[in-house]
Amino acid sequence: MNRMRSDVLTRTAAPPSPAIPSAATPDRTTTPSRRRARTRALLWGVAGAALLVGGGVWWRQTHGPAPMGYVTAALDRGPVARAVTASGTVNPVLTVIVGSYVSGVVRDISCDFNTMVHKGQVCATIDPRPYQLVVDQSRAALETAKAQLLKDQASLTYARLNESRNAKLVAGGWVAPDTGDSVRAQRDQAIAQIAIDQGTIHQRQAALDAAEVNLGYTRIVSPVDGVVVSRNVTQGQTVAASFQTPTLFLIAQDLTKMQVDTNVSESDVESETRGIKAGDAASFTVEAFPNRLFRGLVSQVRQAPQTVQNVVTYDVVIAVDNSELKLKPGMTATVRILTDRREDALRAPNAALRFSPGGLAGSGQAGPPDKLWVLRDGKPAPVAVRTGLEDDAYTEITRSGALKAGDAVITGQTTGRTQHTAAGARTGHGGGGAAPRLPRL
Repeated sequence: MNRMRSDVLTRTAAPPSPAIPSAATPDRTTTPSRRRARTRALLWGVAGAALLVGGGVWWRQTHGPAPMGYVTAALDRGPVARAVTASGTVNPVLTVIVGSYVSGVVRDISCDFNTMVHKGQVCATIDPRPYQLVVDQSRAALETAKAQLLKDQASLTYARLNESRNAKLVAGGWVAPDTGDSVRAQRDQAIAQIAIDQGTIHQRQAALDAAEVNLGYTRIVSPVDGVVVSRNVTQGQTVAASFQTPTLFLIAQDLTKMQVDTNVSESDVESETRGIKAGDAASFTVEAFPNRLFRGLVSQVRQAPQTVQNVVTYDVVIAVDNSELKLKPGMTATVRILTDRREDALRAPNAALRFSPGGLAGSGQAGPPDKLWVLRDGKPAPVAVRTGLEDDAYTEITRSGALKAGDAVITGQTTGRTQHTAAGARTGHGGGGAAPRLPRL
């Protein structure tokens, strides 16, 4: 009994334990912070979703498939010209090289650069004194030979008289026959000596003529009327003409008529259709006058090939009128030779014949070069044509089928971002050289 009573007292005297709050009871000290965390998480989720949606839209606009459109151009009528382009040099029609036949010291120079000269005009003089001495010696030798002839003629006269007298003596028996034979021999020798003297005179005369010719060559004269283009000698210079004739002057005969010597490739000189012929029209520009077009005619297609590093070219000569004296020898010319031309031809842009549908030009199934593509019900459709002459921009259409001037043909295709032409070039929106975009069909 006592033990049970003590236990009851013990349980009654123990202090009460603190009450534990239940899960359903709200904690007033932690509720605001949890609400702020939940708000931030919600905002981050909304921002991430918006970023994903915006990125998807951007990716689709920049990398996704875009609607396809086509660039068209109209067939028209106009000239189509085939031309050959080459480079050349402007030269005078005739350039004369004036040299020296004899050697010596240049004493005088009377022609300089750009000097107008006439035929026979003296341009320089080589010291003539050595050659004048040779002339005097040859003339003296000739006079000696002539005097010897006179002497031998007198001897012949005496030999003939002596022969006549001895012939009478031999006939009368007054002298031996041998004496008559000796006299006749002397006469014959006198006749032969006359012939020798005459030959010597001719020889001395020829030597005198040669000496006078060499003396004349000391005067350097112009062989034609023209202009001195180059002078390669100075006063006091020694000219040696022993092994090679030195060039003293270059004289252009007439600078009002020039020619352009062009180097044309062997593939352009002759072709299956038509090569370059004499009389073809040509035009060219020079660096001195880049905005002026000079015109001329092909005067000659020379047959001699020129091979440089295994490249074979031919000299095509173009005759040019230079009455204004604008062109000067040595100028570099960029030449365009017209080999064929069609007037009022139905023509199509070259890009239209190179176009093929299905992506970039050259991809997909490329059609043959004798097809043009047109739009029918918003889709490209081929039209068979026959082509003729072609230049850098247009091709002649000789058989157009159902096409006519003014009909639109496809030259390229466009997407929402770029334009693809038949040449394979891509042009963006910001390119300064971009072709104008047509509305998508």
